[in-house]
Amino acid sequence: MSPDLTPGTVHRRGRLRVYLGSAPGVGKTYRMLDEAHRRRDRGADVVVGFIETHGRKHTAGILDGLEVVPRILRHYRNTEFEEMDLDAVLARHPSVVLVDELAHTNIPGGRHPKRWQDVEDLLDAGIDVITTVNIQHLESLNDVVQKITGIPQRETVPDEVVRRADQIELVDMAPQALRRRMAHGNVYKAEKVDAALSNYFRVGNLTALRELALLWVAGRVDEGLRDYRATHNIDRVWETRERVVVALTGGPEGETIIRRAARIADRTAGGDLLAVHVSRSDGLAGASPGALAQQRQLVEDLGGSYHVVVGDDVPTALLAFARAHNATQLVLGTSRRGRINRFLTGPGNGQTTIDASEDIDVHMVTHEFTGRGRILPKLGPRHSRRRTVAGFAAGLVVPALLTAVLSQFHHSVNLTTDALIFQLGVVAVALLGGATSALLASLVASLLLNYFFIPPVHTFTIDETNNFIALVVFAVVALTVATVVDHAARLTTRAARATAEAETLSTLAGSVLRGADALPALLDKTRTAFGLDSVALLDRDGGTIARSDSGGDPAADRTVTELPAGPDALLILAGHRISATDQRVLTAFTAHVTAALERDRLATAAAEVEPIKAADKMRTALLAAVSHDLRTPLAAALAAVGSLLSADVEFAPSDRDELLTMANESLFKLTALVDNLLDMSRLQAGALTLHLEATQLDEVLPRAMDSLADPDAAVQPLDLDTAPPVLADPPLLERVLANLIANALRHNAPGAPVLVTASHHADQVEIRVVDRGPGIAPEDRDRVFLPFQRLGDTDNTTGVGLGLALSRALAEAMGGTLEVEDTPGGGTTMLLTLPAATQVEEER
Repeated sequence: MSPDLTPGTVHRRGRLRVYLGSAPGVGKTYRMLDEAHRRRDRGADVVVGFIETHGRKHTAGILDGLEVVPRILRHYRNTEFEEMDLDAVLARHPSVVLVDELAHTNIPGGRHPKRWQDVEDLLDAGIDVITTVNIQHLESLNDVVQKITGIPQRETVPDEVVRRADQIELVDMAPQALRRRMAHGNVYKAEKVDAALSNYFRVGNLTALRELALLWVAGRVDEGLRDYRATHNIDRVWETRERVVVALTGGPEGETIIRRAARIADRTAGGDLLAVHVSRSDGLAGASPGALAQQRQLVEDLGGSYHVVVGDDVPTALLAFARAHNATQLVLGTSRRGRINRFLTGPGNGQTTIDASEDIDVHMVTHEFTGRGRILPKLGPRHSRRRTVAGFAAGLVVPALLTAVLSQFHHSVNLTTDALIFQLGVVAVALLGGATSALLASLVASLLLNYFFIPPVHTFTIDETNNFIALVVFAVVALTVATVVDHAARLTTRAARATAEAETLSTLAGSVLRGADALPALLDKTRTAFGLDSVALLDRDGGTIARSDSGGDPAADRTVTELPAGPDALLILAGHRISATDQRVLTAFTAHVTAALERDRLATAAAEVEPIKAADKMRTALLAAVSHDLRTPLAAALAAVGSLLSADVEFAPSDRDELLTMANESLFKLTALVDNLLDMSRLQAGALTLHLEATQLDEVLPRAMDSLADPDAAVQPLDLDTAPPVLADPPLLERVLANLIANALRHNAPGAPVLVTASHHADQVEIRVVDRGPGIAPEDRDRVFLPFQRLGDTDNTTGVGLGLALSRALAEAMGGTLEVEDTPGGGTTMLLTLPAATQVEEER
């Protein structure tokens, strides 16, 4: 237990230092021990709480000279395990303790189930802790690492535990260097090296893990920088990297300024592109959703990110966003407003942003729409013609009716009540006809109130100053309230419209994502959303691609609207006329239709090209066979048999046997070649019938070895019995394995066995045939799978060169792949990937 603290003293929490590794074996523990020696040499009290050397001699060597707290033995399931003795470390109470493998799960019987919880106790006791953890053990990356490596990580540590560390140091190593370390036996024991290199420690896996580690640490560095700037109230931009923010309005100039901003960001390594759209705080966006959706797609295609911020003051919102993200440059488009408009309404958002930008560079990008906006703001009616006329009529009639009614109660109510009732009438007129009608009603009500209710009555003369002031106040209040009511009514209408648009677009996106066929779903949604009779997608020749009908009367008068859906299609909408406000939402629908149509066309084109490519590839193989290697074994067999039949030469028994052996080998190779050619022909013609079933690898391998020329060849299987069954045709899989093993034996180093291993990766089983031969240069790896392409092509004894081509074709026919990899330490590894039968059965 930790020692008692003197009452009144301030308890210091220990400091945590984490060595974060990009992968196992990069040297985290070694670096931690090196740091321990450095601190001990400076006089610090350093002990080792728990170190796992994994049998690595260099790690064990640097452990010498450090005090080690004895471990505690715990019994679990009839086995003894060594664990860190937390109580002993707390009782020893050093200044620094080393604790390896932060994500480790403790054996039941201790204080905590996880080692990171033990570390928390040590920190609470005021002890500094140095620890290690690999990136794959962070909780937030658990599922990502499993997708990359195919191996679930059962031991994890919460990200927050590592984030709270006072120091995080990344321990990294290039994938090729780490694989060399492993091949030299510096990480795992020799018997585990080949399996590890072929599975978890592949170059692709290590590269992905390395990127995850770098990005995670970079994120923590950014967090620390933001916290430091916030703590010290630093608003200035620190140009640690170029971050370019482009402001989008949803206007037609959007694509131009996005591409300009992307070019600015690309000028420096690591430059970030951020696009931002400022939405009004009331949720009533004036921009076209369709245009913003297209611009967002362009930003993401260029490697940037899209953001939406809320704010009524656009320049303030833009600059706040830019400073929050430590942006160095801000890109805006020049104003579309005309000169007269700018003169009447003052400086626009661009100039205001420049004036307030301070240390952020602002780029004003010109475009073809500059200055082509309206000369004056649009002054169109807010209501329909019928409501406008009704509003003006009400502005005259309502005050007159109120005057007639109030005149009957003239002696019962006072002037204040009369004024309030007239004001209520003005508000009603505002709701009906808008602010202009309310202005008329306010004027008429003021005159009638003066003439009939303000002494002296029946004249427009006002004797008392108070009555005059009351009349003026009435007129001002009535007009103000009417204007506010009209404005609120218009905002309510726009809010309802915006909500309906958002719900419609959300439903559209959801229906397309959930539907199996996007085009019919899109057309159905378009028809129902706009209340149309029919929607059809036609090609330029008038042919119908897809259609959606409501089942109404086809003879009824209908308005037809045509919209382009890409370069070669038209969207035809039949029904009522599409309003201008609906046109904006319809743009988003049309963009979805265009994208879905293009996707269908690309899928169809790809499906048509694949058989042609396969047939051409197969045809080339067959022609090469007839023209080249079919003649070689046949000529050798004919020469041997011809010599034996010759009456002019008397052969010795040894020579006769040699000729017979030569003829037999040539005919054997010719038979194998003909079998391969027949299989290739059946594949090309689609006549090769596959019988896919769950197949155990340890059952197929012996049959494959029996078909070899030397069934007793040195072939070493590994982990075949633990691999799940594959979905394959057993005889064809036998042929593939036989070809791969024969090829490996032909090129293997003398005395070295050919290794055949299997591993389960995600939903696939990977089979590797490993030799220790001279290897294959990267530029030749595709060529070895071409028919009759033997590297070092010499004579009939080296093979006919069709085995690998046929093996790849058969693997692909069974839904798998066949690739070439380097064998660590020298040699070639043939990687055969087939679907796992268990995964296929689960999907069914």
